[in-house]
Amino acid sequence: MDIEVAHGDLSRVRIVEDPPTQLLAGHVRVRVDTFALSSNNISYAVFGDMMRYWHFFPAAAPDAGESTVWGRIPVWGFGDVVETRSADLAVGERLFGYFPMGSDLVIECGRGDDAGVTDVSAHRSALASAYNRYVRCETDRSYHRDREDHQALLFPLFFTSFVVDDVLLDNSDFGAEQIIVSSASSKTSIGVAFQVRQRGCHVVGLTSPTNVAFVESLGVFDEVLGYDSVASIATVPSVYVDVAGDRVVRYNVHSQLGGLLAHSMIIGGTHWDSPDHGGDAKLPGPTPTFFFAPSQISKRSKQWGRSGLDERVGEAWDRFAEWVDGWIEFRHAVGAGVVSAVYLDLLAGHVDPRIGHMCSLQVTTA
Repeated sequence: MDIEVAHGDLSRVRIVEDPPTQLLAGHVRVRVDTFALSSNNISYAVFGDMMRYWHFFPAAAPDAGESTVWGRIPVWGFGDVVETRSADLAVGERLFGYFPMGSDLVIECGRGDDAGVTDVSAHRSALASAYNRYVRCETDRSYHRDREDHQALLFPLFFTSFVVDDVLLDNSDFGAEQIIVSSASSKTSIGVAFQVRQRGCHVVGLTSPTNVAFVESLGVFDEVLGYDSVASIATVPSVYVDVAGDRVVRYNVHSQLGGLLAHSMIIGGTHWDSPDHGGDAKLPGPTPTFFFAPSQISKRSKQWGRSGLDERVGEAWDRFAEWVDGWIEFRHAVGAGVVSAVYLDLLAGHVDPRIGHMCSLQVTTA
């Protein structure tokens, strides 16, 4: 069973049930136990074509005469091996990684080691390798059974936050005196602020007026401004970390700072339906660049070794995971219909930033 959305209209959702296929040699069937849903997944859908997110878990091609193209949005979560024809994974092993919004996934195992395995299916071979890796929970330094919700919801976002901060650090913050972060109530933005603030940087958070009080309460932003107060941003050398992807806000930030904006990076698209201002090439200041985490991950993996990178991320993650317990609340949604409703709420922006949504299509009966 999978939840699919229409490429051309992300508010169109359908539930598809496919009969299980017979496993080929080297293949493994993973039962998707639980996964997280957040505004990050909306970004996957918004940038599905540009960044090839639709390619990880391809849906069936449209029938003859049908114009709608359907896709399966990737999510991060946990799954258990329930059937195997690979020597690399045994039945009962628990994995953390990239799954569809579904009940199961068949992967083709390759590059197996003590840490995990890589899905080497042909359709994933040209995609970012960081998303094709499935980590064995038993040997994962970051895994704690009682913090699975934290890991599924926050770790992939925090990893992105860590890499964003690392890019800034790697470039001496592009000479900026302040880092401006949009969608400041989102988990990715909070992680960026958490990391950047520890280096002594001045961090400005932009958020909707209704979320200002919440963002201020976190204590990781030096200033918090509503989107209607962009004109209050101090005119000093700055970097803009755009997690919202709101083209109106981006235009206003660029207009406020102009040549003082040293760098502008687009991280996500939580405000996916915002109107355009004629294209990024016409913006005052630098042309925004789209941030792609795997590029920096590859660079640091070569410099530090993968174990060195994992150690640095793990230490930062432990601090962050302990800190979020002071404000986050996890809620669980079970069943395809309930999970679809959570997705549509996120798409519509009906999000309480304190809530972390954990989902499963596995409905158990007494």
